[in-house]
Amino acid sequence: MIEAPMDAADADGDDDADRKVVEQERDELRKFVKGLSADDIKSGNWFTKLSAHAMNSYTEKVDWQYFQERYAGVPADAIVDQRVKMASRYAALEGGLSAGAYTATVAATIGSLGGASPATVPAAVATMMVDVAFITRLQLRLAYDVSVLYRVPLDLHDPEDLWKLIRVAFTIKSGEAVQKSVVKAVPAMVRPLVKRFYSGSVLTAGKALPVVGKHLLQRNVIKIGIPLVGVPLAVVLNRYTTLLAGRHAQAVFRNEARVIELAENLSKRSQHPELMLWVAWLVIRANRKIADDEALLMRHLVRLVRERHQVVDEQLAHLVDIDPAEVWQRIDAEPGDLSDILDVADRVATVDGDVNAREKAVISEIRDRCRRV
Repeated sequence: MIEAPMDAADADGDDDADRKVVEQERDELRKFVKGLSADDIKSGNWFTKLSAHAMNSYTEKVDWQYFQERYAGVPADAIVDQRVKMASRYAALEGGLSAGAYTATVAATIGSLGGASPATVPAAVATMMVDVAFITRLQLRLAYDVSVLYRVPLDLHDPEDLWKLIRVAFTIKSGEAVQKSVVKAVPAMVRPLVKRFYSGSVLTAGKALPVVGKHLLQRNVIKIGIPLVGVPLAVVLNRYTTLLAGRHAQAVFRNEARVIELAENLSKRSQHPELMLWVAWLVIRANRKIADDEALLMRHLVRLVRERHQVVDEQLAHLVDIDPAEVWQRIDAEPGDLSDILDVADRVATVDGDVNAREKAVISEIRDRCRRV
């Protein structure tokens, strides 16, 4: 198994060199597919096995330092852009290599898989599984690369982090958002096909990896035997779904990196770390709803205050409803310049978008009290 990222000089790399890399990857995956049973494919267990096969050693070798050695001094946005384009290029090349094998016979064999021996996988199904496994692994690793480049920590031994990576890599539970926004990046004539690829029931059930395997297999079956203006559909879908997966990963992890960066800056500048947490939480709870970015910001603020200032506020941790009067007392009790606290209030309010009326009212009161002090 090739455990390092598929690197190229640039997004428009040499055709022969790229094709050689793709063919080598396909050869490796044929060995993996040969180890699968028909039951593995029908049940979706192939994805569980592929995830471990694809990521275990990979995550040990690929970290932020790995990319720094190859792209020293280059901003993360530029590296991510190149890797997304390169991955979509590899996906298209692989689609071209597999498309010729997609015939009516393959489609019929997929449909009759239930009649296959549990211990054997028909050759036609194995042909399709190499394609599905290639794209699945490529998109999974691409999403992981993007998280590393934006320095968003993921521990794939943690079930929550693994599920997060899977959701991001395959746009699970957010297919609607992908269809409405990111899909605009692909040519107009391809959009109906890409939308169909993502359509149907969006996976919201549970975190069982076999369920994901069934989901991915079903949506890949539409590539079989359907030509598009003389270009095999496998090439088109492989390229653009990988492009969308990469752009989706970039949007998700870049946003999380933005929130982490904000938390680090606020913690670094704060002269009143404990009060900062109370003020931040008061602003977040101003409109009774907690946005994902707000929850993420609070989690990292608490972590950074603990790590940098050795402050652990048990009272805040056990709080159910925050009383503004408690925060006003804390502000009034602090002597000296509280401009850092006012800055925290302003920045926290904007982390999830525009400041609403309730947040403005809370910030106005904080401003008055900070100036009074």
